Amino acid sequence: MSAVHHIGVVGGGAWGTALACLARRADRRVTLWSRDPSISASIVRKRTNPVYLPGQILEPGIEIAFALASLDACDAILLACPAQAVRMVAADLPGSTPVVICAKGIEAATGLLMPEVLAEVLPGRPIAMLSGPSFAEEAVQGLPTAVSIATSDPSLGRDLAAALAAGMFRPYWTDDVIGVSLGGAIKNVLAIAAGIVEGRGLGHNAAAALITRGFAEMARLGLAMGARLETLTGLSGLGDLVLTCNGPLSRNRSLGLALGKGTSLAQHMEGRRQVVEGEATAAAVLARATKLGIEMPICAAVDAILHRGADLDDAIRALLARPLRREGE
Repeated sequence: MSAVHHIGVVGGGAWGTALACLARRADRRVTLWSRDPSISASIVRKRTNPVYLPGQILEPGIEIAFALASLDACDAILLACPAQAVRMVAADLPGSTPVVICAKGIEAATGLLMPEVLAEVLPGRPIAMLSGPSFAEEAVQGLPTAVSIATSDPSLGRDLAAALAAGMFRPYWTDDVIGVSLGGAIKNVLAIAAGIVEGRGLGHNAAAALITRGFAEMARLGLAMGARLETLTGLSGLGDLVLTCNGPLSRNRSLGLALGKGTSLAQHMEGRRQVVEGEATAAAVLARATKLGIEMPICAAVDAILHRGADLDDAIRALLARPLRREGE
């Protein structure tokens, strides 16, 4: 029996709205806060989020908070804002209840993982990380979805999993916070590369090689930072990597696809409200890897294309021209 009965959700985007619905299906009281009052009003009056989940009828009974202070009475808060906004939003969270980070990324300004950001902003606060192969559109439709919940407190992990598990949504818990945080961040960068491969028409062989060698980069950095291989090969690592590199709903893959077809970053992002987390995370991943002496050539190529004006074909040729080596290195 979970001790988490009242769940607060911070963020009215696709994933925050989906998590609110999933928590309601698990028979929890749910209070959602969105920075956009029009989204809040639509959820209350029409049970829809026309901006981020158009056409989807939401679960009844989702309560709306018009101020973050209203979440003070919740047993846990799901923080589902974009990764680069986590520090700012977390600073205004009320109370002392556990915070579950549901953003996948690395803070660009500091190179910190999301739990490291919260440890600075909310010292002493119980923290968990929810990540895994989970397109919001599919999860809210009731399609089978499994995720990882990472926290240093096993009892909190069990309580959170029990509070959110319902129907086709299945959470697993672990104490490998680094592994779960890192896998969800790096896979976004690699998904941009996968989109470029497809957009450039490089074929299925190249796509398979990209995912495999990309995972090797994830594993090298993860192990150097103290993550466990079983986590990196699990839902929040390899599982999320496969989904995001192949799934048509992936915003990161879609960006790469556009770049591969000749569209610029600015052209692709013009008029879009949804964040592409891998764009900001690419440089931060490299900064973290450089400090540890870890080579990440695919992530480096993505960063060069996004932020340093590198030519797509030159970057691809440079990857293929790297010295031959034993597999596993």
